[in-house]
Amino acid sequence: MGTDNRGGRRAVFLDRDGVINRNVWNPATLEYESPLTVEAFELLPGVLPALSQLHRAGFLLFLVSNQPNYAKQKVSMEILDAIHQKLIAATTRAGIAWAAWYYCFHHPEGFMQGYSGPCVCRKPSPYFLFRARRDFGLELSLSWMIGDRESDVQCGRAAGTRTILIADGEAGGVVVTADHRAVDLAQAVRLILGC
Repeated sequence: MGTDNRGGRRAVFLDRDGVINRNVWNPATLEYESPLTVEAFELLPGVLPALSQLHRAGFLLFLVSNQPNYAKQKVSMEILDAIHQKLIAATTRAGIAWAAWYYCFHHPEGFMQGYSGPCVCRKPSPYFLFRARRDFGLELSLSWMIGDRESDVQCGRAAGTRTILIADGEAGGVVVTADHRAVDLAQAVRLILGC
């Protein structure tokens, strides 16, 4: 069920913050951002059942997330790893398996050596989607990218996937046209399974 008639496997690529977990208001930047503490990491309602539906439908699940807060000296790598482990623990308890997770820790205006300046992996670059295609034998035209930012939609389009923008009120002025819009991951999954 997870392959097409040419043998290519189907995947869903998911941004993390704003799709799987809540963005957190940062009074220092006056923006919603990824959580900076383990305690602030909170799954959005309906995420685990939605991921379970995709898993049961035969889609390989990939996490693709820009996480520049280490590069910007806002948080340590240890905290970023602890936040990631909290996500993996929650999804594992729910019986959800990730094929892989891909994080870009770089930022063009970062301060940390080795993590500042341009990189090949930061969305909207499709680098991680092409890597997943190579490593897992994916058919990207049958796959999906779900995110809450313009860079997510651009990434999916550049890789040849279909795209869904989660427009939850925090996405701001997204101007790129996604294939679909959804208010949350649950609605996005209903769209995917209905296609």
